Amino acid sequence: MVMFKVSRVETTPYDSQKPGTSGLRKKVKVFIQPHYLQNFVQSTFNALSAEKVRGATLVVSGDGRYFSKDAIQIITRMAAANGVRRVWIGQNGLLSTPAVSAVIRERVGVDGSRATGGFILTASHNPGGPHEDFGIKYNMENGGPAPEGITDQIYENTKTIKEYLIAEDLDVDISTIGVTSFSGPEGQFNVEVFDSASDYVKLMKSIFDFESIRKLLTSPKFSFCYDAMHGVGGAYAKPIFVEELGAQESSLLNCTPKEDFGGGHPDPNLTYAKELVVRMGLGKSDSQGEPPEFGAASDGDADRNMILGKRFFVTPSDSVAIIAANAVEAIPYFSAGLKGVARSMPTSAALDVVAKHLNLKFFEVPTGWKFFGNLMDAGLCSVCGEESFGTGSDHIREKDGIWAVLAWLSILAHKNKGKLDGDNKLVSVEDIVCQHWAAYGRHYYTRYDYENVDAGAAKELMAHLVKLQSSLPKVNDIVKGIRSDVSKVIHADEFEYKDSVDGSISKHQGIRYLFEDGSRLIFRLSGTGSEGATIRLYIEQYEKDPSKTGRESQEALAPLVEVALKLSKMQEFTGRSAPTVIT
Repeated sequence: MVMFKVSRVETTPYDSQKPGTSGLRKKVKVFIQPHYLQNFVQSTFNALSAEKVRGATLVVSGDGRYFSKDAIQIITRMAAANGVRRVWIGQNGLLSTPAVSAVIRERVGVDGSRATGGFILTASHNPGGPHEDFGIKYNMENGGPAPEGITDQIYENTKTIKEYLIAEDLDVDISTIGVTSFSGPEGQFNVEVFDSASDYVKLMKSIFDFESIRKLLTSPKFSFCYDAMHGVGGAYAKPIFVEELGAQESSLLNCTPKEDFGGGHPDPNLTYAKELVVRMGLGKSDSQGEPPEFGAASDGDADRNMILGKRFFVTPSDSVAIIAANAVEAIPYFSAGLKGVARSMPTSAALDVVAKHLNLKFFEVPTGWKFFGNLMDAGLCSVCGEESFGTGSDHIREKDGIWAVLAWLSILAHKNKGKLDGDNKLVSVEDIVCQHWAAYGRHYYTRYDYENVDAGAAKELMAHLVKLQSSLPKVNDIVKGIRSDVSKVIHADEFEYKDSVDGSISKHQGIRYLFEDGSRLIFRLSGTGSEGATIRLYIEQYEKDPSKTGRESQEALAPLVEVALKLSKMQEFTGRSAPTVIT
């Protein structure tokens, strides 16, 4: 057994930032500064109660991006020095964010131990590589992100930290499955490296009818494509889609996890998932032959998803509404009924209509998965989603990209029972969405992202929008001067949320302009980037008339888009004539 000794290393605080639900995200060059990562990790240990550190079991893994392997060694050494009893690591340091949540909640170690929390190493959908992004966040014993009380304390600790503890001479082979034991001042310290996919696959098999999905994926009438964008989702693609569900390996795109995500931007949307978009017949040219019936992608850490049909894009807002509407019939996990549903405030109101129709509890929360987690822990929510390509359920406490793909395959399998043989035409993704619009109406919806905007200019734009809200008559005069065919603004505010579970209040969660006909304009500053500011503009119009639900989204929304850009003075404040990404 290898012996280690604990060193106390003097350090000084860095200019830091408060870690949110998404953790701390910076460029790699920031994280590799002397003591920078160590300061954050020690500040986290110091923010946790003693029983969650000393003698505890922690998960340490992530999406495999550049600097992850070094970070895992540093965190493991610091865990040993701080009295942690065991560290669990996915083989090669790979675990998706949803898999970490599942492991914390479900896994039992070889010695019967269970995890009390974990460090996830990811910057989610942001690029990776020596000159790109790295991130770290801490998840609690429920498998969900640390609550604000903990992240506040971590931040305060980073501002005053003077020393950290580390076992300098401890080194772990994370490529080989097994348990390595070390001996330190407080006794034995174990590191268990385990298969990255097995626990997660087991959980998915307990939720979905894999036999039903297998019949769909092995039918010669059905074709399928999954793009992991060289993220950690690739570690689950072959075990689930090929080995368990019988799909052809040629159905998988970019499923080798890479430290730099193959030089791409691992964000599953129509702008960045270029190869999948072309294969699904949504590219500018249609020279790829007949597209598959179903396509999907996940991001760097596999918690986000994009769903596509043949030449057809499903908005994330529609996706969560359709999953909720079909969950009880199509997914065994929900056969007893849904406890409730929830969406983030900027997400379209498509889910609201489903909840009302099915008489379900409904919640509108700020952006951030911790708000869904509170509802789930209280038994109030089964299915939830964010328009930012995040969908999930109460099986874990994170959004889950591969879960969303399996949910859609379950719905397709259910809708196509009896149609996989013979000459029957398959019910397509587009058919399912159009049937949903016919039943519930359509929420035309788009999001404009202005990335890496000057932070000062972004704040000025938001302040301008808040100031306008003081006079709705003035706002409506401006609106009518821009487009006379746009409805009247009847309410404007900054969204504020009181958590029905813990009573906490979240202010300044987005600026809203609500129109008489149900249309909405929402402006938010996003905290998911590593530098600058991202302004997100959300535009939504509800159409109940079935004869008007087949229009192109950008055409239907053009009047509201014009109003939004001129009302906010977007180009004047940002200097941008067009968004970075439109979804």
